Amino acid sequence: MPSTSMHLRILLPFKVFAEELEVLRIVAESLSGAFGLLPNRLDCAAALVPGILTYETREGGEVCLAVDEGVLVKTGGEVLVCVRDAIGNMDLAQLRQVIEREFLSRHEQEQSIRSTLAKLESSFIRRFAALHHE
Repeated sequence: MPSTSMHLRILLPFKVFAEELEVLRIVAESLSGAFGLLPNRLDCAAALVPGILTYETREGGEVCLAVDEGVLVKTGGEVLVCVRDAIGNMDLAQLRQVIEREFLSRHEQEQSIRSTLAKLESSFIRRFAALHHE
């Protein structure tokens, strides 16, 4: 008999953000755009981008969360979402602002830091090589 619900767990690096047993559907955002999951869909894995994750439960109705980048894995009736950060208890407009203000700006800062570190490392290697040849 086909299943009518999924078990959803949303994990952050240091805690379980949410766990729902009777999830009817899930909508998430990947690099290719938004996609939906229903209980009997084939197993899959997807890289998530900062965006809105929506799920519907039997008891609580529709829930919307702002999630940072991460991964979603569906195996059978189990759906595991592992993300760097998640925020809930806001309306959609506020969640979209959080994504733009918090998650996307954090990624820009991280890219800038990585670029600076790469320049420092290459400078160190050049100087070390110059010392070695003297």
